[in-house]
Amino acid sequence: MNYSFNFAAVLAYWPLLLEGIWVTLRLTAITTVLGILIGAFCAVVRTGGPKWAQVIVTAYVEFIRNTPLLIQSYFLIFGIASMGIRLPIFVGAAIALTVNIGAYTTEIVRAGIESINKGQLEAAECLGLSKVQTYLHVIIRPALERVYPALTSQYVLLMLASSILSAVGVEELFGISNRIQSETFRNFEIFVVLGVIYLVLSVLVRGAFFLFGQLIFPRRRKLGTPL
Repeated sequence: MNYSFNFAAVLAYWPLLLEGIWVTLRLTAITTVLGILIGAFCAVVRTGGPKWAQVIVTAYVEFIRNTPLLIQSYFLIFGIASMGIRLPIFVGAAIALTVNIGAYTTEIVRAGIESINKGQLEAAECLGLSKVQTYLHVIIRPALERVYPALTSQYVLLMLASSILSAVGVEELFGISNRIQSETFRNFEIFVVLGVIYLVLSVLVRGAFFLFGQLIFPRRRKLGTPL
């Protein structure tokens, strides 16, 4: 084997790599916030909403969970454009990822809601809490606390899955690496560098979720429960 490794040729493109990292992190942050909001809302609807709304949410969840992200991204990004609505590619990518992760979040949060003891709901009713107060403080918050480790893993996977969007023209980290690869022809080196970067990003995202969980779930912080 006469292959000569040259990581310097790849690392010379560090400004482009930083640009790709920034796009990946922005996509992850935006879709995390929107995905949790959509997932929590849909989970509430699916567990206690009107029948017609439950049917719509169920259809949405099943369709998204049983089709590839790449196909969803293609239809959302190029489908919107074909209707004459011109969106920046970053916005289209954020919409595609949000729609995708919202479905998975719905199922995770739904599992948390269904784990709430019915006695707690009866106690909330006896205390005179309104429906909004009951949902916020007795259902949603404890449900999110219980499934928070699963949500953390799901959103780390979301960050990694954003690399798929390079196939539809999004210049996140993986998309940028394709440009570097075409200019340097250093396939092995670029994938090694990518692997290290994604590993570091995964640790950082998981650490950010841990710190956020410590902030919003004081009971876990006091008990030292891992997130």
